[in-house]
Amino acid sequence: MYASSVGRAIIFLVFLFLGLQQNAGWSMGSRPPVVGSPAADFSLPDLEGRVQSLTQYRGKIVLLNFWATWCKPCITEMPAMQAGYDKLRDKGFVVLAINELEDEEKVKEHIRSYGHTFPVLMDRDNRVANKYGVFGLPVSVFIDVNGRVQEYIKGGLLTERKIDETVARMQSQSASRTAS
Repeated sequence: MYASSVGRAIIFLVFLFLGLQQNAGWSMGSRPPVVGSPAADFSLPDLEGRVQSLTQYRGKIVLLNFWATWCKPCITEMPAMQAGYDKLRDKGFVVLAINELEDEEKVKEHIRSYGHTFPVLMDRDNRVANKYGVFGLPVSVFIDVNGRVQEYIKGGLLTERKIDETVARMQSQSASRTAS
């Protein structure tokens, strides 16, 4: 009898914790978006305080990258993101680096010290990360010119080659759809 009471109490506490977590800003997000599905729109401030939305980049290939300054793999892949951005931005490619829950001044200093020039957006309440099912960093999401998710990379280290290949594949798919 004691064991079943303890068991029920544990189950109750687990459900209580999960219920509380769903209502908190820091809770684990929903499921990652399915490849081919529409990317969830959002609006977030950049480091200059201007609000940017995903829809303003419709017609471009977008790399959403969820990151934090304390995340070593995030910092390691950022030079490849910068190189890809520098090389491909004139060909309709944009990087949106979405920082999760960090102090804006710390993020500004980090971006300044590494010389990154791609847009950095501040997800202060983790709302956008939750929409994209982000649990653990880094997470990268490639979105095509029509606003559809084409690739979801969790924890994988982006390389310049991976970015080039993914963007080239997406441009090729977009061109073949336009030609048909």
